Amino acid sequence: MQLTSYTDYSLRMLIYLAALDQPSLTSIREIANAYHISYHHLTKVGHELVKLGLIDSIKGRNGGIRLAKKPEDINVGWVVRRTEDNLNLVECFDPDSSTCVLTGSCRLKGVLQEALQAYLAVLDQYTLEDLATNRSMLQRILQNASD
Repeated sequence: MQLTSYTDYSLRMLIYLAALDQPSLTSIREIANAYHISYHHLTKVGHELVKLGLIDSIKGRNGGIRLAKKPEDINVGWVVRRTEDNLNLVECFDPDSSTCVLTGSCRLKGVLQEALQAYLAVLDQYTLEDLATNRSMLQRILQNASD
């Protein structure tokens, strides 16, 4: 299974914010520059993370974004479930649009469903804190990447 770039960028934005000395503010442009990704795409991601209550957006001259929660309170599995638009691994996961003639007698759906649940269960075991444990190294890497 491959995560969409939207989920990838969501997780990267959260890791970047977790690496900062809290409650520091940063800009989406800084994050986009550090990761060498589209500012406009990252703006959409940031907007969604604000709606999900994961980041705060402060407007104005001295504004920016920062985490709205402690890194240990942000669950990776929860983020993936909210940012992935479709966790259907195969078309038969969606009975309304499945055209597979094997639907109903094939065991593949059950096996893949079990695998997906195991995948998400592993992600549920981790928080943003776990992903950003070495903040000083992350800060150096991200700073060097944006120079």
